[in-house]
Amino acid sequence: MVMGDTPRLGGQRRRAGRLRRAVAVGAVAGLVLAACSSDRDVDEELAEGPTGEEVAGPDQDGPAYLDDTLAVDERIEDLLGRMSLEQKLGQMTQIEVHSVGPGDVQGYELGSVLSGGGGSPRQNDPASWADMIDGFQEQALDTELGIPLLYGVDAVHGHNNVVGATIFPHNIGLGAAGAAQLVRDIGEATAIEMLATGAHWNFAPVLAVPQDIRWGRTYEAYSDDPEVVTELATAFLDGLQSVQGPPAVIGTPKHFVADGATEWGSSQHPDGWQIDQGDTSISEQELREVHLAPYVDLIEAGARTIMGSYSSWEGEKVHGRQDVMTGMLRDELGFDGLLLSDWGAVDQIDDDYSTAVVTAVNAGVDMHMVPYDAARFIATLQAAVTEGAVSEPRIDEAVERILRVKFEIGLFEQPFAHRDLLEQVGSEQHRALAREAARASVTTLVGGERFPLAADAGRVVVAGPGADDVGMQAGGWTIEWQGATGDITPGTTILEGVQQAVAPGTEVVHAEDGQVDGVAELGIVVVGEAPYAEGEGDDPEPALDAADLALIAQVRGVVEELVVVVLSGRPLLLGDAAEMADAVVAAWLPGSEGDGVVDALFDGPGPTGTLPIGWIDAPDQLGPGGAPPWLPRGHPS
Repeated sequence: MVMGDTPRLGGQRRRAGRLRRAVAVGAVAGLVLAACSSDRDVDEELAEGPTGEEVAGPDQDGPAYLDDTLAVDERIEDLLGRMSLEQKLGQMTQIEVHSVGPGDVQGYELGSVLSGGGGSPRQNDPASWADMIDGFQEQALDTELGIPLLYGVDAVHGHNNVVGATIFPHNIGLGAAGAAQLVRDIGEATAIEMLATGAHWNFAPVLAVPQDIRWGRTYEAYSDDPEVVTELATAFLDGLQSVQGPPAVIGTPKHFVADGATEWGSSQHPDGWQIDQGDTSISEQELREVHLAPYVDLIEAGARTIMGSYSSWEGEKVHGRQDVMTGMLRDELGFDGLLLSDWGAVDQIDDDYSTAVVTAVNAGVDMHMVPYDAARFIATLQAAVTEGAVSEPRIDEAVERILRVKFEIGLFEQPFAHRDLLEQVGSEQHRALAREAARASVTTLVGGERFPLAADAGRVVVAGPGADDVGMQAGGWTIEWQGATGDITPGTTILEGVQQAVAPGTEVVHAEDGQVDGVAELGIVVVGEAPYAEGEGDDPEPALDAADLALIAQVRGVVEELVVVVLSGRPLLLGDAAEMADAVVAAWLPGSEGDGVVDALFDGPGPTGTLPIGWIDAPDQLGPGGAPPWLPRGHPS
């Protein structure tokens, strides 16, 4: 049977599907946003679906699963009993937006579509995102049963694929800030911007506890202290899921489990990555005490979906380990929600695709992110069920979990974008929050006594590749998967922040290459890492490069006081920078609001962040078992 040629594509819809669409378009009583922090109060009435019209709900003869007065268990039982095997397998399938062909959402009755990094509409703006996602929802509702889609995004530091969205600091910077309420507010603001575009499923927060800063995902983690990871990830999830619906936004703690403990050189990725997606070779005790621990609290805090890890444990891919995915996660931790695979992760379990699919499903994975080929996955799983390799009760179990999440967040009542919230995407309130977070994350490495800087210096030189570059200060997972340099999205650069911060009459000279005439009282040099994400950022020796050090030396020769600002997703070897500069600060990856970095330099007590992970100054301090770091976690204390 070719799924794409099913009669459902011919437009022969049953009455249930027509009722389902009618309810979804109009049966929205309103959305009340949970209480925000006192300076960000939001209490808006959100009404209609995309048409702006209210439509009566189902009549008394409508299917029970559309009756929102019934208990979720009753609705699931009714809907599950109406579903064919093909419809169930469609619900277990998630495909990337750019691989969805005409008729795929309806033909396969897909459970989910996602936007990976760069998975944007042709016109990348908030309204176009809403149009795109609503279009997929319309197709999902125009099926026999009218089951709405869960639309997933990696909103890991704001709704970061959307041009114009607020880009918050990456998690390592929030770990330096160490303020749980601030992180909670960021989660809430992210949810609001997601709902405006129709996205309800966020693949965040990351619960990794990184053991090796050479890993290209270090900046997605809050700290190498599991207690800090737990506190801040719990705060983010609480804020994200506090925006009440219908619908609500759900978070996804990831990547289960121990993705931060893979060994250098163990990755088998075909692109030559060294540590990302590699093997974790640690004792079960260490796995439990360090890497499993945050999941205990996040499940108790209300996590309803969790994503598996690409990595292996003791040489066996976690996605295929029933002892981990079911034994640890479900039997021990009591997680009864939806377990999602990572991007194409099922393919890595075994060279034989059928074996890989069967192993992942039987291990406990409920929904499968198969970004490029829904047909292959569905056909393979259908054959496995027919042959008895996967049982029908296991399929029902997975689909029940998927439907439960959709019912719990109110997706059946209102699956569409909340366009009344579009004005809050990148709003002044949210950017003020991002600015506050950027300021709180700045961490002094050396020269703390130099702060705050004098705003009335007669002449200030601002130099370096990161001084006037929103893309560099935002890092990876920004508009594109790997991020990009330049004006990739609206924001305020560090240079612009300096221009705003100095006193009237102070001359600000922008000299990216450090070439200036004469001397100046103050120099600020912004250097660091170009954007990267995942294994593309695996680096055997993260460091300021020769060009950075030459630039610092150039500016040192023409200024009386020199401050070096490091933009990076992890600690970097500084070379001679600390000796050449009067002060060095880590700004991490502060996001779209670079003026927050400047606030930390010029205002109040100066930088207040503390290191969420130790800072190195020699290669022998790299990796587990290395020498103690130059500056310990918690510096300056």
